[in-house]
Amino acid sequence: MSLEGVRAGLLAGGLGERMGPLTARVCKPLVPYAASCRLVDFSMINSVRSGMPEVVLLSLHREADLVRHLLRHWDSSPTRVHFGPHDSLVRTTDFDLLPERPAERGTADALLSNAEYLFAPGASDVLVQHADHVYLFDYAPMVAAHRASGAHCTIGVQRIELKYVKLFGMVDVDSDLRVRALVEKPQNPTSDLIFTAFCLFRIDALQEVLDTLVARGEDGWQHDISRDVLPEMIRQGRPVSAFPIEDYWADIGTVDRYHSEQLKLLSGAMDPALLPRTLSPSAPTLLSDVDTLSGAPVPPGAVVESSVLHPGCVIEPGAKVLRSVVLPGAVVPSGVTVRDTIVLADERLRSDRDGLAF
Repeated sequence: MSLEGVRAGLLAGGLGERMGPLTARVCKPLVPYAASCRLVDFSMINSVRSGMPEVVLLSLHREADLVRHLLRHWDSSPTRVHFGPHDSLVRTTDFDLLPERPAERGTADALLSNAEYLFAPGASDVLVQHADHVYLFDYAPMVAAHRASGAHCTIGVQRIELKYVKLFGMVDVDSDLRVRALVEKPQNPTSDLIFTAFCLFRIDALQEVLDTLVARGEDGWQHDISRDVLPEMIRQGRPVSAFPIEDYWADIGTVDRYHSEQLKLLSGAMDPALLPRTLSPSAPTLLSDVDTLSGAPVPPGAVVESSVLHPGCVIEPGAKVLRSVVLPGAVVPSGVTVRDTIVLADERLRSDRDGLAF
């Protein structure tokens, strides 16, 4: 299936405030992950492997570092990265800072602010991605189903335990997988189906719905794709289809989820050989004897169990690392034990750490 006519919009404008110290020095899309890459690299490698012609970066905060990362690791790929209003500037000059973009109240504002790049001539559909979602996925079958169905929008959906649905967008579908309702973070979920937050819009339909919402005035809507755009499409009776996502998918929104989802990689949630590699040219190694995903050497005399070790971290002989994530440049000295925690990038511990309160 050709992705001709599809343009991706990569949402990367959030502050990542719930990520605590993980985003103290870097924007959320650049937080390291899986001993192999950074969060943004999952959406990028999915685009490249799927044959996406172009990805438009919809960024806002700390853009310069993110742009440099994408230029370095992805600009030579078959998928072109478009940097929106900064595209000519970043390709022709050295830059430390970039001009500020207009303020945005929500994800729908990012679409409006970048309409001239997303809805450019030759594009018939736009795929909305997020720069903090972890999954490996070929978009081509979703595009094929979207076009065959005649849907105005096709959304990714996945079944999870009902008790966790209130953390996501709950989706209700009929027997033909037509979406009847999408409710963001419901208090009392009635469906175990959630929106994976990547979706494919027919551009003409999206523009019409955005025009309807904008006409309500600045305070007449929430400026959000999940809370406004999709519910309005459904309310108008437009065809919105669900596309089931069977493989692993995770939205990394909190420190706890960042920790717990990486430990799931130890049980085979994703093949280490298929992970994007921007932290190191080599794939991390799954050390089955100690149940650890490792991008760094474990010296004799160190105890490491059920952990994720990023490239560039140092575990000294005599250190203990248990059910923890150790980021690039971090040092766990001899005699120090870390348990059920995260050791931050370039952090040198001086005492034991237990748990995520740091």
